[in-house]
Amino acid sequence: MSLERADAPDISEQGLDPHRLFPADATSRKIATELYATVKDLPIVSPHGHTDPRWYAENEAFPDPAQLFIVPDHYVFRMLFSQGIDLSQLGVPRIDGGLSETDSRKIWRTFAENFHLFRATPSRMWLEHSFQEVFGWTKRISAQTADEAYDHIADCLTRPEFRPRALFERFNIEVIATTESPLDDLKWHRQIRDSGWKGRVVTAYRPDAVVDPEFEGFSANVEKFGELAGEDTTSWQGYLNAHRVRRAYFKSFGATSSDHGHATARTENLPAADAEALFQKALKGNCSPEEADAFRGHMLTEMARMSLEDGLVLQIHPGSYRNHSSGIMAAHGRDKGFDIPTQTSYVKALKPLLDAVGLEKDLSIILFTLDETAYSRELAPLAGVYPTLKLGPAWWFYDSPEGMRRYRELTTETAGFYNTVGFNDDTRAFCSIPARHDVARRVDCAYLASLVTSGRLDEDEAYEVAHDLTYRLAKQAYRL
Repeated sequence: MSLERADAPDISEQGLDPHRLFPADATSRKIATELYATVKDLPIVSPHGHTDPRWYAENEAFPDPAQLFIVPDHYVFRMLFSQGIDLSQLGVPRIDGGLSETDSRKIWRTFAENFHLFRATPSRMWLEHSFQEVFGWTKRISAQTADEAYDHIADCLTRPEFRPRALFERFNIEVIATTESPLDDLKWHRQIRDSGWKGRVVTAYRPDAVVDPEFEGFSANVEKFGELAGEDTTSWQGYLNAHRVRRAYFKSFGATSSDHGHATARTENLPAADAEALFQKALKGNCSPEEADAFRGHMLTEMARMSLEDGLVLQIHPGSYRNHSSGIMAAHGRDKGFDIPTQTSYVKALKPLLDAVGLEKDLSIILFTLDETAYSRELAPLAGVYPTLKLGPAWWFYDSPEGMRRYRELTTETAGFYNTVGFNDDTRAFCSIPARHDVARRVDCAYLASLVTSGRLDEDEAYEVAHDLTYRLAKQAYRL
């Protein structure tokens, strides 16, 4: 006898539980609810993310629900792909010349028919928050409601109040950072600035394409880099000067940070002659994997020295095996849901950088991880003593209620709250930004309530910490 999955027939109004993510016991829940009430409406500070600056520059209507919620969001399409739904069926563009679905209603129906796959995931919580709080849609998404939901959201998207700038203001975003390559001309940021709109959208300097010898087209990228900077990037000093020039250009468009997505946390502090020799090998495409990793590691130390000169905050995002599927990389390109966490070490890996600049009080380095086992063993002890180091929030696969809770439990006892940097939403999915920040605020308030009820934190202090975790620490850490 075969058993088929039964869809719940009830498609009545669902609504969001106002006490979601709060403790079950009455005393802790009351404290968490009262803490949350003081921070839920604070402005959003989004110092690290990947929304498209073109949205804010052109302020055109989003095309349709599928293009807004499904096609650009790897959190959504990777889950569907895991259940045998091809990315091309979901409209994810191909770079190999193959065809992808262009009927957005059909893409949406596929998503709706499989919405049960997201049960109990952070994506489900973000999506339902967006549907209800942004678009006023409170029925559960399903095969039965697919077309009605699509039509409702599509109608909203035709209205001026659902254009990017209006949503930016409605979401109460005080500042948002996008992330661009040094090869980007930042024309959209220029258009935003020249438009006179008051929304604060800044860039961040992401130099992976010109510091990673294994990045596709590295040599050509470095050549273009030199042209943009007006420097001879065939020489080591010209290459370093080009970074200084481009960093200054990014600062002129509001950048306060650089961002580095390396495979490992390895750093090096090589003699100049050795660094130059590695650079020349990289330009010729002759670096071994070990040499490429050493060059990336040395460039983190060079970037830290430049941060001492220009004040940019240095973010290190190691530990992702990027583009794990060669087939998906060939068909669809980078960032298509196949970046997978790896085990990452920090104590030995960061020592060359920390020996060089780790005691500099004017330098700010924010460490992220995709390896939870490093929180209490390595990251919290490091950030708990080195004045340059702060801990980034639970990130990517741990940007979830359970991941956030574990992060606080594993880091607070050693690093405290004030060697962390609040919350980053790190998203391309614009409408999920308030949802993600809401989850973080709820989880932090629930954790603080547990500290109060267990006698580890006075209640008046909990209110101050809640405000700091929600707002002040991110502004301070990112110099915003």
